[in-house]
Amino acid sequence: MIPGGGQPNMQQLLQQAQKMQQDLQRAQEELARTEVDGQAGGGLVKATVTGAGELRALKIDPQAVDPEDTETLADLIVAAVQAANENAQNLQQQKLGPLAQGLGGGGLPGLPF
Repeated sequence: MIPGGGQPNMQQLLQQAQKMQQDLQRAQEELARTEVDGQAGGGLVKATVTGAGELRALKIDPQAVDPEDTETLADLIVAAVQAANENAQNLQQQKLGPLAQGLGGGGLPGLPF
C-alpha cells in the first residue's frame, strides 16, 4: 500500500521536477554552444547557426557573387539560413524532445500534465 492514501510522495515529485529542470537547462546551454550548418546553391552559400537559432557565420563562394544579379544571391542567403535553422530545430527536437515528453507525457506521476 502506498503511504498517504495512494498519494505520490511530494518530496520525490519535487526532486524529479528539479532534476528535469536541471536537465532541460543543461540541454538548452548545450544547444546554445552547438553549431549547425545549412547551405544553398549546391554549397555556394553556407550559413552556421547555433542550436538555439543564432546566426554565427555566413560564407559566400565568390562564384555566387554577380553584381548584375544580387537578388539571386539574396535568395541563396535566405535559403541557407532557413536550412541551417531547420537543422537547429531538428537538433532541438533531439535534445529537448525527451525532456519535454517527460514534463508533458506523464513523466511526473500524479501531476495532471
